[in-house]
Amino acid sequence: MRRFRIRVFMLPVAILATAAIEMTAADLPKETVAEQFAKRAARLWSLQPVVKPEVPASVTTSHNPIDAFVAAMYQEKGLHPSAKADKLTLLRRVYFDLIGIPPTVAEQESFLRDLSPNAYEKVVDRLLASEQHGVRWGRHWLDVLRYADLDGVDGSVMPAASGVYLWRDWVISSLNHDMPYDQFVRAQILGNRYAPETVTDPFGRRSRPEGAVADTFALGFLARSALDHEDKDRNVSIAAVETISTAFMGMTVGCAKCHDHKFDPITQKDFYAMKAIFDPLVLKNVMLATPKEIFETGQKLDDYKRKKAPIDAAIEALTGSYRKKLFDERVALLTPEVQAIVRKAERDRSPAEQKIFDDYYPVLRIDPSKIKAIMPKEEVTQYTALLKQQEALGTVPPLPSYWTVEEDKDLLKEKSYILTTGDPKKPELDKPVDPGFPFEPAGFDFRDGRREAFTEWLTAPQNPLFARVAVNRIWGWHFGEGLQRVTSDFGLLGGKPSNQKLLDYLASEFVAHHYSMKWLHRLIVTSDTYQLSSKADPKYLSANTEADARNSYLWRFRLQRLEAEPVWDSIHYAAGDLDLSVGGKSFSLSTPDKKQVIFLHGAGETDTRKNRRGMYLVRGYIPSTDVMNNFLTAFDVDDGRTPCPIRTQTVTAPQALFTMNNDLIEKESGKLADRVIKESRGDLHAAVRLAYRETLGRAPTGLEMDQALTYIGDRTTRMKGLAWLLFNLDEFIYVR
Repeated sequence: MRRFRIRVFMLPVAILATAAIEMTAADLPKETVAEQFAKRAARLWSLQPVVKPEVPASVTTSHNPIDAFVAAMYQEKGLHPSAKADKLTLLRRVYFDLIGIPPTVAEQESFLRDLSPNAYEKVVDRLLASEQHGVRWGRHWLDVLRYADLDGVDGSVMPAASGVYLWRDWVISSLNHDMPYDQFVRAQILGNRYAPETVTDPFGRRSRPEGAVADTFALGFLARSALDHEDKDRNVSIAAVETISTAFMGMTVGCAKCHDHKFDPITQKDFYAMKAIFDPLVLKNVMLATPKEIFETGQKLDDYKRKKAPIDAAIEALTGSYRKKLFDERVALLTPEVQAIVRKAERDRSPAEQKIFDDYYPVLRIDPSKIKAIMPKEEVTQYTALLKQQEALGTVPPLPSYWTVEEDKDLLKEKSYILTTGDPKKPELDKPVDPGFPFEPAGFDFRDGRREAFTEWLTAPQNPLFARVAVNRIWGWHFGEGLQRVTSDFGLLGGKPSNQKLLDYLASEFVAHHYSMKWLHRLIVTSDTYQLSSKADPKYLSANTEADARNSYLWRFRLQRLEAEPVWDSIHYAAGDLDLSVGGKSFSLSTPDKKQVIFLHGAGETDTRKNRRGMYLVRGYIPSTDVMNNFLTAFDVDDGRTPCPIRTQTVTAPQALFTMNNDLIEKESGKLADRVIKESRGDLHAAVRLAYRETLGRAPTGLEMDQALTYIGDRTTRMKGLAWLLFNLDEFIYVR
């Protein structure tokens, strides 16, 4: 009874309290959206200035400041770190981390013999100086920046496809030459890595520093987004906002495309103001051919057309009536409105009507096989012969060129608007927006240019996001997880860093070291924290797990699965046939058939070498045909349509089926077997040891050696089976 009476008594009090609160709220003036969002910004840790903290003292014997901040967290959380990884484990780890391929047996032996105190540091410096470093780390950055060799719709591939690899080559080269990070970002937004300030020469003329010619390749970052030559859907400006905000600002500005951000201080107006910065951009094709090549190609085209004309005329005379019959039958199935559009001459169609025609064209297209199906047998023979003659002529290869972007003077004069529907053809004319961006300082000046002014703010040392996001992203690629766990979301839902003092210290020092990414790599991988074993100390495992089950404070090194590209590279590298050449076009493992070619119009040629590094495997998306090889999709490679800050790591049956049954594994297992037998001069003990060292980076245990020799017996042909087994061990695709 007593409990019941208390509840009855408390109920009306709660109701009265609620009513009082509601009355008070009604009397108070409502905050504007701007005021609400200003309060959100003031509370968000990532928007506060970066203040360099003091390095914790007397917590570690290491001279690396990373270890001091990490050790301070150990003390605070009561954690006990694992021991240091053994030399060969550490060597394999840092090789995959910095260049994406494993150490050779000779490199393993050299490291084991080097007993000097700086033996490991010498290895790190050599790897950072390797041209393979840019290949490995270029892949990380291009994942975030949406690199794709192909993107588009059926029969219409992005214009940049034929030369987009030059942007990839620029990224690789920039990383190899340790281009400062702020310049790395500026070049991809402006095509000029230098700060936009103007200077006055002795004659009083004002000018800006000229960018390197090679930096125009960096604009492939923006040009890649257009899916047609006119960029009708304004994909360049929309993708620029979404990608730049996540990649370089760590903010999901794209979430404000249709409405104000639900969690972060970003309004819909902010999204379209930032879009207005990039609205004047149009595609520009830049020729790479020499004048001689241009003239020669013109002559080849004239000759090709002259030879092709009579064949085309003969095909039309033979098939014209059949093609028209099939076409009319298909058109008759459409609605009267669409029929009228289809039968109009192209020049008489409005843009909206042309889009309708383009949408229906795949249905209306008449393939040769359909024509043959309704032709008399003797005419089919003639038609087939003519098609073979046409095919024998081949084609004239297009001249080398690449696509970049430039500002259109007329578009610069046009107003930009909010697009609630997302359709650029339906702007809200009562909601114009001026160029701007989220967190824009009051009175910001755009007189030096829209992109120039924005990029100056973005890359400024005072920007609290720029260095923090970059440092955290690089940390995440080294350790498998960022200090701020969600590396592309520094907003409310992204949470807070596990060690903000360490993050802010590294951000401060990154700026102080002129945004040198190689400096940051070296600092990270030479820390004791990076060199910890992935095996937990049994004595402290229970207590550590209870205090930090996710290993957020790095009391051991995270076990990491290799991404698809290092897996590909390792298979070929162990077999001794990996092509390590840097740069050039991508390669595909299959040749498109005639039907696929229809969907890949404008895709350009690919490299004929099939054993290059996985970085150069074709990737992208076209709706009706496979672009990416099954190997890439099985091992979680994104197709480049959206930014990929951290690769998904799944463990699935297709991965096992690939390493067990794929023809590549069969072939490379044979090559590895032949190689180790040859290099060991028939000594099976030495051959087995060599196979383990080449694939796993370590010698076999006594039990493994006995089992391998028992399996092989006196049949050296079984060495191929052992090689296959090593490729299928989980240890082969994981880094400890």
